[in-house]
Amino acid sequence: MAPVKILIHDYAGHPFQVQLSRALAGRGHEITHAYATFLQTPRGSLERRADDPSDFQIHGIGISKPFEKHNFIRRRFQEVEYGRKTAAFIEQTRPDWVISGNTPTEAQMVLLHASHRVGAKFVSWVQDFYGTAVAKLLRHRLPIVGGMIGKYYQALDRRILRSSDRIILITEDFQPFIAKMGIAANRMRVIENWAPLEDLPLRQKNNPWAIEHGLADKFCFLYSGTLGMKHNPSLLSALAERFIDDADVRIVVISEGPGVTWLREEAERKELANLVLMPFQPFESMADVLGCADVLVAILEPDAGVFSVPSKVLTYLCAGKALLTAMPTENLAARIILRAGAGIVVGPNDPTEFLEAGKRIREDVHERERMNIRARKYAENTFSITSIADEFETVLTV
Repeated sequence: MAPVKILIHDYAGHPFQVQLSRALAGRGHEITHAYATFLQTPRGSLERRADDPSDFQIHGIGISKPFEKHNFIRRRFQEVEYGRKTAAFIEQTRPDWVISGNTPTEAQMVLLHASHRVGAKFVSWVQDFYGTAVAKLLRHRLPIVGGMIGKYYQALDRRILRSSDRIILITEDFQPFIAKMGIAANRMRVIENWAPLEDLPLRQKNNPWAIEHGLADKFCFLYSGTLGMKHNPSLLSALAERFIDDADVRIVVISEGPGVTWLREEAERKELANLVLMPFQPFESMADVLGCADVLVAILEPDAGVFSVPSKVLTYLCAGKALLTAMPTENLAARIILRAGAGIVVGPNDPTEFLEAGKRIREDVHERERMNIRARKYAENTFSITSIADEFETVLTV
């Protein structure tokens, strides 16, 4: 493929998207990787490295006031502000292609229009359906008005996808929903998410990070990632309660935001000394963080269904550790875990089954070790950035 100028916009700033940007820059493309600076979320390697190509740039975009994630009205205006600032950046840099994912619907619409104004082709990288998530959330909070707002965002999603030059879906489960919008199949391509395997080498449990935090000699159930509306932090506090009498067990939660605030209050109220809460760690420490774990934990709420594929699960697989998860079995992440034989998946509505699975995986050393091997093997066989970059180049040349 002849070199082109590409803006890859990942609102969240997650690790695997910036790995893709580096890989494409290494092939001679002029790449700018843009992201939102104000989100509380695990970050990728968003600083220039000594070996980065000269035509690879990273650009963080902020907003004027602290982000109010849990105030829907203020958040909406801030997302629009962010969209306008990012659109101005598109008009300034004038790329040939814009690939945009993880972006709130109204901001994504602004980016699409800005791309077309400067003659750039626009690729919607569909990580989930924002309008569907808004509809489900607001239907509970505002039974009448919430449904109307949800339909508005769903209509915007349809307009964006119909106007996009290309669409990348992270799972074939999304295809029926896109097809119902009247979008031709030849404009869509399924490229499953991955994790940056080369940045996540296997680490021993007794590593500097584990020693620093007093965890090297403890059995650690570790959760790392966002704790938002698609998650149920009470499962983590219940896990701590289940093992409160096991002096060797720690439940380690690496996150930020209201879910962690709730867990901190629970830990104080129930005297859960084995529940260890930490803020997000630098990406450079992530291999050691995951290496400290004996079991890695993921949670997804029932409403998420097929509409959300937690990237933390893919990162976990790179660590070569058994997974304990509570999520809908139809979700792609659940299917990957079961297909790989890398962990246990239970339904998100059954705390008893979740705790029993935690006990089983704690006690069965041999099965846990087999899961460890299978997890890493799946990642090594699947997360080739060379093959993934090939697929993205195909999207840009079809």
